[in-house]
Amino acid sequence: MGFLENPQGASVIAGNRKEASTAKASIKIDPRKRIQTVRVNQSSPYHLSDEQIEFFDENGYLILRGWIPQPLLSRLQEAGQGWIERGWTQFESKSEHTSKARWDADWAFAEREGNTVMWRVNYLHDKGFAASLELLGSPQMLAVAESLCGKNFVPTYESMVFKQEGDGKEVVWHQDAIHPRNYRIFNLDVYLDSSRDGAGALLVVPKSQTTRQEFCDLADEFGWAVPDAVVVEMEPGDVLLHDVMVAHGSPATHGAALRRTLYYEFRPIEQILNEGPWERDWIDKRIRLVPLALRAFERQFPDDAGFDWNISENLRPHIGSDDAAELRIAHTVHTESAFCSAGDVIPGKVPKQP
Repeated sequence: MGFLENPQGASVIAGNRKEASTAKASIKIDPRKRIQTVRVNQSSPYHLSDEQIEFFDENGYLILRGWIPQPLLSRLQEAGQGWIERGWTQFESKSEHTSKARWDADWAFAEREGNTVMWRVNYLHDKGFAASLELLGSPQMLAVAESLCGKNFVPTYESMVFKQEGDGKEVVWHQDAIHPRNYRIFNLDVYLDSSRDGAGALLVVPKSQTTRQEFCDLADEFGWAVPDAVVVEMEPGDVLLHDVMVAHGSPATHGAALRRTLYYEFRPIEQILNEGPWERDWIDKRIRLVPLALRAFERQFPDDAGFDWNISENLRPHIGSDDAAELRIAHTVHTESAFCSAGDVIPGKVPKQP
């Protein structure tokens, strides 16, 4: 069972903290931006409490310890290894069997210090392991989505981001997506491996989610010692909820162990209908994943209580017979992100980062 993370219990970046009067750059906070409050019937142990929701809204993140049950976690860890192995198999034969468009959408590789490393897998549900769909259909996932987005939530992304053993590449300070903040948009991050301070743990800047941040200035001024940043140490089965606009990143490490994290993004359907970036047809395709996921969870865990899906009837999808088609949805439009990488002058429109 999870609990509200005490901010005093998290590690705080220290040593290079600068007084506000001398710093040229600082985290911007806009107290006027308030997310619309969503009230739901908290009918399961996995719905968030009012206290947890308040902490999330105030700080832009929330930790849920031991949230994923061991049987499901074990299946996800096995699937994670399988996705990596499948990616390397595809990499070795991509010139013969994989189109460039499909390849670029599904697998991410990079050249680092003369070696090819794999660091991301997208569209998890069509890659040979049912565990990703079982996770989506679990009450541990969907009750949280309903708590933050209301009953008309939609799963908009799913991916696994990881660092191979010995791959210590930094993930620069960034915000996943910039939006008007009329609704909650968040990522639910499931940790498959330990993530510790000094070994690739994520850094989060509480309260930074209220407006766009100037990451180039912050990086120049503070490096990784941004005032008030916290180190988020996680263990397998822990879950991190993070607002897509909260500032986060992780510094470079050397010789670290394998670290895999699953990212599932959720948004209210109302947000997409009012603000984009997708059309109603895209929403209809994505919400078809929910009943498929509920079935997958029930098949694998028939003795566990499932999630009672309360979507508005006018939005409830009619499932087709082609599961393969339902499980793959092309993302033709991405929400703008903001982060600073080498060579950036003015952050612009870029693909989403975790």
